[in-house]
Parts: sequence; structure tokens; C-alpha cells
Amino acid sequence: MKLDILAELNAERAARRAVILITDTATGDQKLIREEDIEGSDRPDLYDALVRAGRSRPLKEEEGGGFANVLVPPAKLVLVGAVHISQELAPIARRLGYDVTVVDPRTAFATEDRFPDVRLIAEWPDEVLPEIGVDRWTAFCALTHDPKVDDPGLIHAIRKECFYIGALGSRKTHARRVERLTAEGITEAQLARIHAPIGLAIGSQSPAEIAVAIMAQITGTLRLGSDSAKAA
Repeated sequence: MKLDILAELNAERAARRAVILITDTATGDQKLIREEDIEGSDRPDLYDALVRAGRSRPLKEEEGGGFANVLVPPAKLVLVGAVHISQELAPIARRLGYDVTVVDPRTAFATEDRFPDVRLIAEWPDEVLPEIGVDRWTAFCALTHDPKVDDPGLIHAIRKECFYIGALGSRKTHARRVERLTAEGITEAQLARIHAPIGLAIGSQSPAEIAVAIMAQITGTLRLGSDSAKAA
């Protein structure tokens, strides 16, 4: 690998951006496809699919041939609300390789006994989220039902373009949420990115079932795109 390609690859990884290294297996020639260049590239659908899958593989002849080494940042999951659903959701996400953080200023809920082996921050979301590094490779869930806690977190997640944004509550609750966020300058297009009610519509009843529905929706959004993982 040429040093200039290696330097650029390392810079993209350090910035938590996906990158694809394509090697011509016949000649050894290599080219780098950065995440931000995919839309205007020669094969945007292919490169987007590779990044979504997050797996390296040989390319078929009709795909241009060679080998695609796909490097994506480790996904993060930020849960605002140290609630029962979060207790079930955190270990599922960790098994799937997510770096999980739970944020809740309510110290009665945010305890290590309830969330062992998970990064737990008992602070207000608007104060601590900028330090966590919320980004394009972060899934964000607002789960407290308390606008004072959830809304600032949702606004931050929207502005940081998290790949998944979900919020607990009924459609009536979400309608009121939309009014509040609109007043804060959030656009209609940005509001449309919020999955609310959160999770796939599978008839979930218990916190564990709701956690499964949420994690399935997060996975669908990451692998297939937001339109493929909307609740019914």
C-alpha cells in the first residue's frame, strides 16, 4: 500500500468515517473511496451497500472486480433514560458490538447496580452529549417520557445526523414533541427522521420485547436505510 493512501485511510478512520479500499487483484493498484465521496462516485449504490453491510468481500465482474476492504467505525448507541427498557436494550446492543452509553440526570435511576458493565453518565444530556462524540455512526434513543431530558438529546442527535433516532411515546405524545422541537428550529425533514413510536410494530408488551423491537429497527436502519425500518 502506498504511503499516501495509508495516511488518508488512517485519517478517515481517526475521524470515524467509513472508507473502502479497492484493490485490483491482478495489478495490485488501489483506490480509496471515502464516505463523503460515495454520492458523487462512479458506483454510489455499490459503495453505499458495502458500507451498510460493513463487510469486506470480493467484487463481482459486473461490480468492477477486485477486492473491497470495507472499514467502518464501531457503532455507538446512546440511551437517554436509565429505564427498564434501557436495562434490556443495553446488553442486546453490546452483544451486537455497539459501544453503549446511558445518560440520565436522575441519580435514583442511573445506578451501576441497574447498569453493570455499561458506560453510565448521571448528567443532563445537553451538557454531556457533546463530550460523548455523537455522530453519523451513532444510534440515539430518547426513553424517559420527560421533555426536559429527552428534547435536548433529540435536538443534539438530529444536528449530529445520527443514523438512527428514536423516541418513546404514543403518536399523541409525539405530536406534542413535534410542536416543541419545531419551536426550537428543527425542520420538517429533520423531524421525519425520528422513529416515533420507537421500534418495529411487533406487538411488544414487556420492556424486553420493546428492546427487541427497538434493536431490530436500529439494525434495519443501519443495514437497509431509514425507509426500510419504519414502524407500522
